[in-house]
Amino acid sequence: MSSLRFGTDGIRGVANTELTPEFALQLGRAAAKVLGGTKVLLGRDTRLSGPLLGHALAAGFMSAGVDVIDLSVVPTPAVAWASAHLGVPAAMISASHNPYADNGIKLFLAGGRKLPDAVEAAIEAEVSRLSGSGLSGLSSVVTGRAHGPSVGTTSTPAFDLANGYADALMATLGGRSLNGLTVVLDCANGAASTIGPTVIERLGARVVAMHDAPNGININDNCGSTHPDSLRAAVVREGADVGLAFDGDADRVLAVDHTGAVVDGDQIIAMTAMDLKARRQLAHDTVVVTVMTNLGFKRAMTGAGINVVVTQVGDRYVLDAMESGGFNLGGEQSGHVILADHATTGDGLLTGVTMLDVIARSGRSLRDHVAVVERYPQVLRSVRGVDRSRLDGAERLWAEVAAAEAELGEDGRVNLRPSGTEPVVRVMVEAPTEEAAEAWCARLCAMVEAELG
Repeated sequence: MSSLRFGTDGIRGVANTELTPEFALQLGRAAAKVLGGTKVLLGRDTRLSGPLLGHALAAGFMSAGVDVIDLSVVPTPAVAWASAHLGVPAAMISASHNPYADNGIKLFLAGGRKLPDAVEAAIEAEVSRLSGSGLSGLSSVVTGRAHGPSVGTTSTPAFDLANGYADALMATLGGRSLNGLTVVLDCANGAASTIGPTVIERLGARVVAMHDAPNGININDNCGSTHPDSLRAAVVREGADVGLAFDGDADRVLAVDHTGAVVDGDQIIAMTAMDLKARRQLAHDTVVVTVMTNLGFKRAMTGAGINVVVTQVGDRYVLDAMESGGFNLGGEQSGHVILADHATTGDGLLTGVTMLDVIARSGRSLRDHVAVVERYPQVLRSVRGVDRSRLDGAERLWAEVAAAEAELGEDGRVNLRPSGTEPVVRVMVEAPTEEAAEAWCARLCAMVEAELG
């Protein structure tokens, strides 16, 4: 049985090699016990392995007596919305921005909230217990499998939840439209391929859709939020006002302005925060971001009279801080943005609609709105082939980090961390110049390889 564990955004691995149907079956049974309830929602993105893992996960839930409501291909935030709408737990089969051969499983509490650490730990413990008891039918007594009329079933939703989610997105504009805007949408050949263009068109914008023909293996393939070059070219070619690039499951978005320049999550959050503050709708005049957020963002917010709360990487940690402080806006540089007045998790389409609404109401360009953030040069590298579990105890490496931080002072910073979604160590350096950032990043990456290789 696989030894996969929860990372910062669910469980991920190579489908049918690391993340196997046998593991998905046991995870479904374990999650059924820990999450409780008699029903669960199940969605997936467009990966070839989605049905394989989805059927196995569903079988695990049904084996434990839980009925599965199959949403088929939908964005992750649509699953979270449906979970909040119906008040039942949910699962999503997706590896977000990863290549098609990877896949993952994200779980939600009833109400659409991602799992806290304690619940993840309880599910991991139950998976281990079930794995130890074996997979044969002879173990049914000790593992608590349902039988007879108690066995779960699978069904489709009683009403069109995807359209309900789309209607909820449109309602956030309070009747306003996006008339006059031309928007290019890069759907990453993923879960936003149908619903994304539909929502933006229904709001009145002219839409040019691209990478919207998923075939199971082209999700995120040189497209989407991690590969924006084709979107940049299309925005300029079409004379569009804005381009939006989703990832495979549409829980994140990056943007492109009319000149073809990429606008990241920091800039999107900044323009949203300033608009909300101007309309007295930014709770406690505070925004929540992660340690990866650019120093230029923080200085822009300080200048605008907006407080900044910083968390570790992961949108669920952002949401934790938002809930504990009563804040309504937060997110990550990667484009995960949480608008808590309307959603329980990062939502790329909601974020895009909100950003387009700011532009339409103001009559100002996206480029003008994000100019408030004067970005510091930031270099991010992923070091592979190292043992990330040894990072905390690598004293020589942390001494080198301290030396970098001492030299950069208040005009830069360093962040080293093990990835929560991939087997790599992330090295990020910000500095006053690109040269200084590149030099220190290269030096630290070499040290990571030497110490952890």
